[in-house]
Amino acid sequence: MEKVRIGFIGVGGMAEYHMKTLKQIDDAVITAVCDMNADRAREIAETFGAKTYETVIEMLDAGVIDALYICTPPFAREGIEEAAAARGIHLLSEKPTGLHMEEVRRKEQIIRDSGIIHSSGYCLRYLDTVQKAKMYLANKQVDMVLAYRIGGMPEVGWWRLMERSGGQLVEQSTHQVDLIRYLAGEFDYVQANYEQRHIHRNYPEATVYDVGIVSFGLKSGALGTISNTVLSRQIGRGDVEFFGHDFYVSISGKTVRIVDDTQDVTLTSEMDFYLEQNRAFVAAVKTGRQELVYGDYSEAAATLEVTVAANDSAVAKQPITITSA
Repeated sequence: MEKVRIGFIGVGGMAEYHMKTLKQIDDAVITAVCDMNADRAREIAETFGAKTYETVIEMLDAGVIDALYICTPPFAREGIEEAAAARGIHLLSEKPTGLHMEEVRRKEQIIRDSGIIHSSGYCLRYLDTVQKAKMYLANKQVDMVLAYRIGGMPEVGWWRLMERSGGQLVEQSTHQVDLIRYLAGEFDYVQANYEQRHIHRNYPEATVYDVGIVSFGLKSGALGTISNTVLSRQIGRGDVEFFGHDFYVSISGKTVRIVDDTQDVTLTSEMDFYLEQNRAFVAAVKTGRQELVYGDYSEAAATLEVTVAANDSAVAKQPITITSA
């Protein structure tokens, strides 16, 4: 194929940013969009030179796309991945890939059996700083992990409902969970405590928590915690710290710090990780090389399982074992 023809389902802010980076990739062209908000779909289509479609199936059957980006909220994914896979359309599914593990695992098997190229929204894996940390940690024994996702609350109504967003760990802190899996190995168990401390003062209908602490153990034996809150309007953090008996590694946004007996090095990436993610996906589709994708749909499902298990733990008030890791 000369150019990879790309369609989008869901054209909110995340989709628009993907589109802007795809415009910088010579091998990609945006040809089709579909969104429940027809006015928004027309606006985006005009901006990026694409055609609008009223339904997902109409777009998939039009013969105008080789690859599909799914950028809908996690509660609005019914049948999309399966339909794309059945038609041999390659897939990038933004995180989180869903809210119910049985459904996501079923989709994962369909995607893998179809032979299509598949990717997910775990863009931080593509940073050169993250890759440097991965190389450094490859032969190290991580003993403790501390992670943080601290900031404000997204101003969209569906996000405040657990049954629609899954809450902060599923929808935001998933990036920190994914970095832990990517750099330190699989989770063994999680135990979560969630509270609603302030959210009902502004949003009485909210069912998500606004403060959460997750304790966990990894298969390696390392222990850790993830601290979450959407209460903080003044301070924001999205960090992961790895401690060993003779080293320390931290990832904070685009910055990595590596400290041991011979060095104390801090590096900040200049990469646009969305651009790198999209460049890798387009190249994988064009060449048929799945290995160019750092975070495929199966990786996204594994990360989702950890976050969903934490939600279950908070309800059950007991640890939950991650069975499929």
